[in-house]
Amino acid sequence: MSTPALTTYQRHHLRPTYDHHVGYLFPAMVRASQAHVVMLVEQGLVPAERGARLLRGLAELRADTAGAPEFDGTFEDTYYLMEKRLAQACGIPTSELDVQMARSRNDLDAGVFRMLLREQLLGVLDRVLAAGATALDSAHRYADVVITGYTHRRPAQPTTIGHALAGYAEALAGEAVAYAELIDQLNTSPLGSCAFAGTDLDIAPARVAELLGFDGLVTNSYEAVAGADHLVRVGTLNAQALATGARLARTLMDWLSWRWVSTPGDFTQGSSIMPQKRNPVVLEHLVSMAGATAADAASVLNNVGAAWWEDSNNATTDVQVRLWESNDRTDRFFALLGGFLAEIEPLEPPSAEEIVASGATTTAAADALTRHGVPFRAAHSVVGRLVRGGAPATWTAQTVRAAAEGIADGLTDAAVADLIAAAVRPELVLDRAQVDGPGADAVRAQVAVLRGTFDAVAGRLAAVRGRLAAADEALDAVAAQGAAR
Repeated sequence: MSTPALTTYQRHHLRPTYDHHVGYLFPAMVRASQAHVVMLVEQGLVPAERGARLLRGLAELRADTAGAPEFDGTFEDTYYLMEKRLAQACGIPTSELDVQMARSRNDLDAGVFRMLLREQLLGVLDRVLAAGATALDSAHRYADVVITGYTHRRPAQPTTIGHALAGYAEALAGEAVAYAELIDQLNTSPLGSCAFAGTDLDIAPARVAELLGFDGLVTNSYEAVAGADHLVRVGTLNAQALATGARLARTLMDWLSWRWVSTPGDFTQGSSIMPQKRNPVVLEHLVSMAGATAADAASVLNNVGAAWWEDSNNATTDVQVRLWESNDRTDRFFALLGGFLAEIEPLEPPSAEEIVASGATTTAAADALTRHGVPFRAAHSVVGRLVRGGAPATWTAQTVRAAAEGIADGLTDAAVADLIAAAVRPELVLDRAQVDGPGADAVRAQVAVLRGTFDAVAGRLAAVRGRLAAADEALDAVAAQGAAR
């Protein structure tokens, strides 16, 4: 018997959506259904014998590695494919299935989406933590490597490689905390909400949540299926994290071009025409990946904003591809960036003479005068005169006193000496005591503080994984026991 030709809707929406979704959704739907059937039996809503048959069928579907069948129009989507295959595995018509008792496609989809995003974000958070650890290791190692810090693409003040990387690590630490909180938000179960208003049947949604590793239930059943804030947050947090990482990638491009740091060979491609060139194009890819992730976040926001405050494909189902691809891209982004940071090392950082010639030490020179009682604006004006008269390397006690005439008369010898030292010795920044600044001891102390943040998040991550593993083990045991009846 030939299969009827697909309709236009099936050919141009249902089939491509099924092709992309089934590999994600089918295993998770089967797993959620095992927990649901266990609960139905325990609540006395399904006889033990019928529950055992369903659990045996679900176990068969879970063990089947043959892959999803081709979409042929005999089922609408992954949800109905599971019903069709479960009925076949149980040897009964779909009309005799109980698996959808007290459950809707709405709450099943909502629950499965959370399960998938939860697992994906656990992997993303692994990558963020690894990249953060690498950034901190490099920050500690290179806390005494002085470079020129830039603002608005112009030389500004001396800093260190360690100070810059510790700064990025702090951004990563904040993002790691945000991912951990997002995983907590995702890890509440909407299952039991049915279409959105629940059911009069005596179900136990908390038991289903427990068996699937959820920490609890969404408080309101309407929000459970209509809500999309958690979906928006996935897309926007990825976009935020990658945007910050892309900014670092842009800065690293400069460092490599200026030969301040080495170019990791594993992250380069050769030139098609210039044999001497190795191009660190991975940094360009990181910037592009950040742009694509921002576009995914915008797509999610647009779809959610275009939907009604009710169960709507716009706000829930239709944004999943964007989120799955966003999570995959974010995982790869941090794998690449972390790997790149692990391999860079100082090559030819700017010399003291180069830093001085750039003008980056002039603020320190003005600050030196203020330590001797000169008002800052007056000190700033003195240094301005000096800069207009020549490069800091040419300044002498005589030129300093001349520049101070009428602004800061009567400078002591100590004040003049301090100004000149600050102007020509950028390495003095390594001794800066300010706790958040670029002083070598300060940076290493920052590294220690930030390691504590990463360690705390890693502990939270391990705890979530432990609870999920325990839930998996418990569900396997109770499902096997129920199937054996």
